[in-house]
Amino acid sequence: MTIPFTMLDKLYIDGSWADAGPDRDDVLNPATEEIIGRAPVGTVQAAGDAIAAARQAFDHGPWPPMSMAERVTLLRRMHSALHARRADIAALIVAEVGCAQGVTHGMQVGAPLDHFASALDHARDETVRLPLDVTPDFMNPDGPRKIGGTTVVREPVGVVAGITGYNFPFLLNLAKIVPALLAGNTLVLKPSPFTPFSALLFGEISDEIGLPKGVLNVVTGGPDVGSLLTTDPRVDLVSFTGSEGVGAQIMAQAAPTLKRVHLELGGKSALIVRHDADIVRAAQMAVGILAVNAGQGCALLTRLLVHNSVRQQFVEVAVATARHFKIGNAADPSVMMGPLIREAQRAKVEHFIAVGRDEGAMLVHGGGRPEGLSRGYFTDITLFDDVANSMTIAQEEIFGPVGAVIGFDSDEEAIAIANDSRFGLNGGIETADAATGYEMALRLRTGSVALNGGTGRMSYAPIGGYKRSGIGREYGPDWLREYQQEKSVFYPVGR
Repeated sequence: MTIPFTMLDKLYIDGSWADAGPDRDDVLNPATEEIIGRAPVGTVQAAGDAIAAARQAFDHGPWPPMSMAERVTLLRRMHSALHARRADIAALIVAEVGCAQGVTHGMQVGAPLDHFASALDHARDETVRLPLDVTPDFMNPDGPRKIGGTTVVREPVGVVAGITGYNFPFLLNLAKIVPALLAGNTLVLKPSPFTPFSALLFGEISDEIGLPKGVLNVVTGGPDVGSLLTTDPRVDLVSFTGSEGVGAQIMAQAAPTLKRVHLELGGKSALIVRHDADIVRAAQMAVGILAVNAGQGCALLTRLLVHNSVRQQFVEVAVATARHFKIGNAADPSVMMGPLIREAQRAKVEHFIAVGRDEGAMLVHGGGRPEGLSRGYFTDITLFDDVANSMTIAQEEIFGPVGAVIGFDSDEEAIAIANDSRFGLNGGIETADAATGYEMALRLRTGSVALNGGTGRMSYAPIGGYKRSGIGREYGPDWLREYQQEKSVFYPVGR
């Protein structure tokens, strides 16, 4: 069966499809290890061409001077075109990422399109006029006073480089495209080499809707292409989603040109389960979260802080739940968890599992590979109990379905453990006392907290991290400000 969009074999630069050169990368289905397509490998020259196109489009093209209403009108056409292809995009993600269909249709495709629509609804030209000032004329102190006004306008930053990861490619690509373009910027988008087609499809959409040339450019490639995007002085802002290590490198590479950086990085988020929580629901939810995209999600709750009075029950329910999760090829709609993206990622997960055992954590479920799956990069859902927060598996982002159960005896201790991390992206609290849970949420040093499961959907609210989990926010009514500059215009009134 032909996978949608996998026939795209060129880069999208300056409003047209451009040859990338002779090199091609085999793109694998991580569930079967079969080749689903051969993607173009972008070169430094191609990336330079894309930057030049974006620079020309920003400095001389029609996009930045457009009103917000005009940009919204065109991007609504993009949203409609993507919405019409929801089934094809989902089929691509199932094959390209290996993500289970329940997660794919919801978090991978549906939620991003919902956020896109919300961003369009919230978008507006923001011009602020400050109160008039009455001041002395410093050139003529004895003369009449002056009346002055100030207007604050928000303008696009310029050329944006968007660099995205493999785990939620459609979501991450839209998270760069939507705010950057709505704010009036131009964009060069570089996806992960593992999931190139989820980005290249936007070239097809751009052609369909008549997006002005150079506004959106899509290039593939390796570290050399990424390095050019983060160092080239023609780029004004780098927006990156990925690991903290690469985020730190990007900051260093951007520093000599003093370009802005917007980083959504890793996490080691904690779920606090108080003594009065619904233990069965909390344990089942915890396992379900671990299994989302085989644990390949920066905001997933992988440190499971459970009150010692209910910890044994929690672990028993969690283990029983994990045993019933169907793992396999997401082409089967009954599969609940698919594979990791590549063998290297599975080796990394297995390394951390071995370290957890060596450091004395108690393995209560998983720790290996599912039976009967000889092909594909599958791993078990793995649960450790009796974990100390100082252990490696409690401090390092594993990016796999590995949960660490950590006991506590008081709310104060739980908050201290949750905050004892170099990350601060997400958190969760399960309790029958919602007021106490809310007060605890305010004390967690994280960018978001879900109390008793939250709203049950990915609401349009700011998402981002404290500490080494990133810089800036995505989504929410102020999303575009990450991609804008503020300008104050001072003027006299009356002459």
